[in-house]
Order: sequence, then C-alpha cells, then structure tokens
Amino acid sequence: MPTIEEELGRRSLLYSLLMPVMSQFVPGLEKGKGMYLMFIKSEAKTPGGIVARPVLTSYYKSSYFKDRPYDPYTNYTSPNETVLCPDSYQSMYSQLLCGLCQHKEVLRVGAVFASGFIRAIRFLEKHWPLLCHDIRTGTINNTITDLSVRDAVMKILKPDPRLGDLIQSECGKSSWQGIITRLWPNTKYVDVIVTGTMSQYIPTLDYYSNGLPLVCTMYASSECYFGVNLNPLCKPSEVSYTLIPTMCYYEFLPVNRSNGVSHDSLHTPRSLNEKEQQELVELVDVKLGQEYELVVTTYAGENNQKHPFVIVTFILTLSKVLNCGRGFVSLPSLTLFKVLNCGCCFVTM
Repeated sequence: MPTIEEELGRRSLLYSLLMPVMSQFVPGLEKGKGMYLMFIKSEAKTPGGIVARPVLTSYYKSSYFKDRPYDPYTNYTSPNETVLCPDSYQSMYSQLLCGLCQHKEVLRVGAVFASGFIRAIRFLEKHWPLLCHDIRTGTINNTITDLSVRDAVMKILKPDPRLGDLIQSECGKSSWQGIITRLWPNTKYVDVIVTGTMSQYIPTLDYYSNGLPLVCTMYASSECYFGVNLNPLCKPSEVSYTLIPTMCYYEFLPVNRSNGVSHDSLHTPRSLNEKEQQELVELVDVKLGQEYELVVTTYAGENNQKHPFVIVTFILTLSKVLNCGRGFVSLPSLTLFKVLNCGCCFVTM
C-alpha cells in the first residue's frame, strides 16, 4: 500500500501523545526505561523500483525513529542498531541481552503484538544460559556477527556475575510464573495489543507477568493510525479508543445488527432502512450506540479502506493540554469519538 513522508510525521505525532496520556495514570515513567522489543522485516522492490516493506519497518528506518531527540518517555533499552538488525535471531538476542543488563531501570515492557512479546519470552526460555554467560563475562556470543550490533551492545554490557547468578536462579526454576516481575522487578505494566485475535494470549501474559496491567495504547492499521486509548489501565475487554480526526478522513458505514453492547447508558439506535445501511455517514453525524464499519481515506491516497466494526460510545469536544515531561503538548479543540473495538484484530504492521 502506498505511503508518503508526511504520513510518517503524522504517525510520529500520535506516538508523541501516548506517553503523556500514560503518565497521567502511571507517574514516574520518565525516571526509567522501556524494554520494547522492536523488529524490522525484509523488504523488496516492485518492477517499477519502488521499495515495498511493512509499515513499522519504514518507520524504524526513517529519521523519525533513528534521529529522534532525547526524550525520557522514548528511552529504550534496545540500541537502534539492535532494532535495525535484519537477522531476527541476532536482533532478539541482543535486545534481550540489553534489557537484562538494564533490568533495574526497566519500568515498562512490551512489543507491538501480544504474540510477539510471548515469542520473546519463549526465546528467553531457550537461550537464557547463553545470555547468563554473556552477562557474567561481559562478552557477546559468537552467533552475533553483525558488527554494528556488537559495538552497540558492548557499550552497555559489562561483566556482572551477580546479575548472571540472579538470572540463572530465576530462569532455572521449574515454574516461569511471574518471570517478568522476577527479572525486571520495577515493571509497572505490559504494553502490547491484546484486542481482537490477540486476546487469546491474555491468560499467558497474566501468567508471565503476575497480573500486571496489559495496556493497549493506540488504535492503528497499516493504512494509517486512528487514535489513542485515554483510559489505558482499563481491562482488555473494556478497551476503547478516541479517534483523532486529523489522522485521515473518516466515514462510517452503518451496520444494522445486534452488537452485544448494553444500551443502559447509551442511546438505543433505531433500526436502519436499506438505504441508510448503504450510505456512508460523516464524522459529525454518527449516532451514539450505533455500530459502524470504519471507512477511511488516507493522505497517501488510499480511498475507502474498510476497517473493523466500531460502536460509538461517547462523543465530546476536547481541548486539553498534556504534560509530556519536556514541555506541554496542546490538543486543539476537536470533536473526538470514543469507539469500541469489537473483537477484530488490527491489520498486521
């Protein structure tokens, strides 16, 4: 799907809103780091010579990520070189190694999808003896051959026999319940997508994290990003998102079916006739309690892209200033729509 440079800037703007929201619910996040496991994927070229690659790969390879200014809220344990390593084994190994070396500084952990984070835990289950050896000796395993990755990791890795012993003691136990809080004791929440099909991983994440909050911060797809979760510590089953109207052009296709949502606190929508079910509704004309299929037109030129069903649960006009640590982020007076993600998974990024 097509994209443009300006779209990366727009997505970066939405990213910049996530931590100011989180800091209102979890104070002190600027005093530590986030262990976020981020990866790039392979890319190809079209017959016309245009690069084709996943959306997140484009973002990680852009200056918006590589040359981002220092921000305590985007202070990650993984050096850029480990994220940009094309070899998935070397990337995963080096990111976990850096995360373990900085275990006391980690205040939040996560990945894009719940499945990806669990894959990292399974990787740790298999390779923790090698990681322990590297931490004890202050050396990197010979399987890590990318020179830029080795150089970046060596700036963090120092011989630490006591930490190696701690990791061996915890990982060597028969049960891995709570392994996240045992290895990263200051972790306050797990930041992953657990809505839609990712909800199947909630029990596993609860087991590994000792019941830490599972946070879904944003609503996004490959085509564009849509909005943020203004109540990030809610239960995964209650996750809803507030659409930001400047991210794309929104339209809504009414869906006339039972949506399973209690209307005790909502306006019960009337039944739709056949013509109304086929007409797209403008953003300003959505009705409380009505279920819609989200239809977007992006700045990159994609027209009428359909997305998972949403239910309008709240309409408000918001003018708010968020403290982002370095200063203040001002949200202009815009009509925002709080919508419920109805069990559909995000498009793979």
